[in-house]
Amino acid sequence: MEILIEELEGSLWTAALEDGVLQGLEIDPLSEEVRWGSVYWAKIKTFDAAMDAVFLDLDGDNTGILYNKDVRIRRKNGTIVKGGEKPITKMFKAGDMIAVQAKTAYLISDEDSGPITQKLPRMSMDITVPGRYLIFCAMEDDNRVSQRIRDKKLRKQLLDMLGSMGDVHGCILRAAAANVQTDVLIRESKILHELWDQMQEYFKGNDANLIMLGPDALQRTLSDQASANIDLIQVVTMDHFTQADEWCSIFAPDLVTKIEPLEMKDATNDLALFHYRDIMGQIEDLLQPYVILPNGSNIIVQETAALTAIDVNRGQDKGSNLSINIAAAKEIARQIRLRNAGGIIIVDFLKMSGKREQDKLISAIEELIDSDPCTVQIHGMTALGLMEMTRDRRTLPLRARYEGSVE
Repeated sequence: MEILIEELEGSLWTAALEDGVLQGLEIDPLSEEVRWGSVYWAKIKTFDAAMDAVFLDLDGDNTGILYNKDVRIRRKNGTIVKGGEKPITKMFKAGDMIAVQAKTAYLISDEDSGPITQKLPRMSMDITVPGRYLIFCAMEDDNRVSQRIRDKKLRKQLLDMLGSMGDVHGCILRAAAANVQTDVLIRESKILHELWDQMQEYFKGNDANLIMLGPDALQRTLSDQASANIDLIQVVTMDHFTQADEWCSIFAPDLVTKIEPLEMKDATNDLALFHYRDIMGQIEDLLQPYVILPNGSNIIVQETAALTAIDVNRGQDKGSNLSINIAAAKEIARQIRLRNAGGIIIVDFLKMSGKREQDKLISAIEELIDSDPCTVQIHGMTALGLMEMTRDRRTLPLRARYEGSVE
C-alpha cells in the first residue's frame, strides 16, 4: 500500500492506494471549527432538562453539547461514575469546568452560505487517546478488544495477552494489533499514558480552551492502515515530510524509512502529487451517485440526511444474481468507506432465490467490512429483501469535508 500526502489551499489531504486503486481518503478542511477527537477544557453554559444535556463553551468561539449518558467522573478513590443515574442538572452547575472530547466534528463555510452542518458537535467526558495499535481510555481501568474482532477464540487470546502485560491497562486493542509483538504494545501504552498525563496538567483555570487537536488526516490514515503492508509514504513538501516523520517516529518507527520526498515540477501547486499520480478522477467519482462495475453491472448511491440508499443494477452483466450481488458488495464496502457514509445504510441487491443465497451474500459482505476503520454492523435482510446496515463514522461525510476544503 502507498500513502500520499497533499494539501489544497492549506487543508490536509491524504490518500491510501492499493495497486493504484483508492482505498482510503481523508481531508482536514480549513472550515473545520471542531475536529473529531479534540480535547477541551470546557465551561458549562446552560442546561436543557428535556434533553438531559448541557451546552458547553469549548474555546470561547464554539459551543458543544454533552448528554447525560456521556458523563464520566472519576472520584478521588479512583472509582468512575457514569452518567444516567440522576439528571445532569443534579451533577453540575453553570460555570463548572470539565474536560471533554469531541465525538463529532463541526464544519462551517463562508458567512453567506452558513453552516455546512447545523448540529452542534457532540462531546463526551469519556476521553480516549488513540495510537497505532492501542486506544487509551482515560475513564476505564480494564483492557478491551476492538469490537471489529469478531472471532471469539481470537478475542479470548488477545484478552489473555493484554492481561499478561501488567504495564498495560485502560486500553482497547485495535484489530490491527492481532499479530503485533507485546513489547511494541507496551511501548505504545506508555506513550499514550504519558500523553494523557501531560494533558491533565492543562485541566485548570476558568477559561475554556482547546487542549489537544484530534488526529489529523495523516494520523487517521496511518492508524486506519496499520494492518496493511505500507511500502511508501510519498510527500512533495518538507512540511509534510516533517508531519509524517514526527508521528511515525513515535508510533510507527518501522515506517520512518518508507517516507519518500518526491522531487517534481510545480510541487507547490495544490494537489500536485494527486494529479501526478492520476488519482483525481477517482476522487471526483466519489462525488457522483453512479458507479459502473468492471463486469457491466452498476450501483447507485443516494446519500440523504436520514440514510444512505444503495441500489444494485444488473446492467450488461450476464452472471447470476448472487455473483452480481457479491461483486457489487465488494465495491459497496469500498464506497461507503471512501464516502464516509454513516448511520443507516439500506442496500437493494438483486433478488436472490432463497435464504441460502442471502446467507452467502451476508457472509461475503461481513468479510469485506472487516477492513473498515469504523464499526459496521449488518442487521440482515428485511421482508422486502433489502439489506440493513449501520456504520458509526467518526468524521463528517466526504462530500461535506470536500466542499469545506475547496470553498
